[in-house]
Amino acid sequence: MRLLLDTNVFLWLGTNDPRLSAAARTHVVAPDNEVWLSAASAWEIAIKHGLGKLPLPAPVDVFVPEARTAMGILELPIDEASALAVARLPAIHRDPFDRLLVAQAIVHGLTLVTADEVLQRYPTRWVW
Repeated sequence: MRLLLDTNVFLWLGTNDPRLSAAARTHVVAPDNEVWLSAASAWEIAIKHGLGKLPLPAPVDVFVPEARTAMGILELPIDEASALAVARLPAIHRDPFDRLLVAQAIVHGLTLVTADEVLQRYPTRWVW
């Protein structure tokens, strides 16, 4: 399975947060699955950290790539097709980062790993 992590899932995974469901953890750590983190999530983390809303154990430009690499998570750039696919999404969610993650999941055939029930209403595969 090819998985795209929601931003909070990436953060919860890295800190063994109990909010991460057992099913999601099982999918993410399964050796046969590809796990991706969107550049949109890195951007969201950088913004929240810069605003003082998200404390991190290291500078954001060190934390995100080191945590991603340590967990064996692949980097997913933001591409034009995904950015434009946002325009075709129904207006279910207003958060631009979340909408881009949904578009990337659709465009790249990825399954979104998310606890966000609003994101789960989009026409894409998801696990939680």
